[in-house]
Amino acid sequence: MITNHSVIYSDSKRMDAVPSESVNLIVTSPPYPMIQMWDELFVRQNAHVRKALEKENGPDAFELMHTILDPIWAEVYRVLKFGGFACINIGDATRTIKGNFVLYPNHMRILKQLLELGFTALPDILWRKQTNAPNKFMGSGMLPAGAYVTLEHEYVLIVRKGPKRLFKEEKDKMNRRESAVFWEERNVFYSDIWFDIKGTTQTLKRTGARSRSAAYPFEMVYRLINMYSAKEDVVLDPFLGTGTTTYAAMASGRNSIGYEIDAAFRDTVGEIKNEIIQFSNRYIQQRLLRHIQFVIQRIREKGPLKYQNNYYGFPVMTSQERELILNDLMDLKDFKDDTFQVTYREEPQKEFCKDWAKELKRKDLDRITEQIFCPNRGKNSGQLKLF
Repeated sequence: MITNHSVIYSDSKRMDAVPSESVNLIVTSPPYPMIQMWDELFVRQNAHVRKALEKENGPDAFELMHTILDPIWAEVYRVLKFGGFACINIGDATRTIKGNFVLYPNHMRILKQLLELGFTALPDILWRKQTNAPNKFMGSGMLPAGAYVTLEHEYVLIVRKGPKRLFKEEKDKMNRRESAVFWEERNVFYSDIWFDIKGTTQTLKRTGARSRSAAYPFEMVYRLINMYSAKEDVVLDPFLGTGTTTYAAMASGRNSIGYEIDAAFRDTVGEIKNEIIQFSNRYIQQRLLRHIQFVIQRIREKGPLKYQNNYYGFPVMTSQERELILNDLMDLKDFKDDTFQVTYREEPQKEFCKDWAKELKRKDLDRITEQIFCPNRGKNSGQLKLF
């Protein structure tokens, strides 16, 4: 399997390089209107934003910022195939203007625009982007009728273009089965509240790029890509930033296109590519290890599992997991024009291919995962801190 990836440093209001109805999935996180760190970016694209802020006209500034994003959502609709999904991570904003503390509901404004374009809204996801700042409690502290609850969650808006996607050809059906997630992962992934993902502030070393990035966690993007696309699908991010979506697509065996208006991010994106193979393979190994740990726990609590995976031989909960396979990355070619090509291993990881019927009868079940040889599982190599 081979996937191709391109990064285009241009304004995504016009994604001329992307044909209509050619993309399977959009995963992105735009600049957040009314969050101060993004003010200058919006001002550069519309001088009226600065005037509204200087006049302390919050509602006008809010609407002007969103009118800058609206053409990009129209482009998202154009390039997306029918049956394709768009997953948009967005947080609301709070801001004090003229002494009045106000919530600006970014998620509502974006969803309204998406529906007007013709998207179908689906249940969204909430995740906790908490802060430990001592001043996170806003207002009058312990006194009633003057304090405000913290704003520590964000939304992943999920919309679909047109009717449900169909997999008609046998090769497409097989690819879909090989792209499955584990039963125990499904129970977490498809929950409407994600408690296990935490956001972190990302500070960029490069002086040419913005000093702070609102990049979302790698686990979030990787999870969404595996939930809403199949291997070799095309994933697009119109606000690429530091490149998290590109690298999550690489790790997932998907093709990708990223648009980024700020070319100063080129060096930041380039730095990560040198370590993505080791990072991705270690990440995949940890997924497989977690499944083995789940199997052991499940056997102890409720007895043997009914089905067996055809590639690895280990037990799985459902028939839909029998063809599941996670492909290691073998090679990444950098063509020096902001395009990359990734080659994958077709065979399952040998260390997970065992006589599991025999292994799971051992008395020392706890030692099974310890004895699996994973070449990239060194002690905190730091690779999982890339994102």
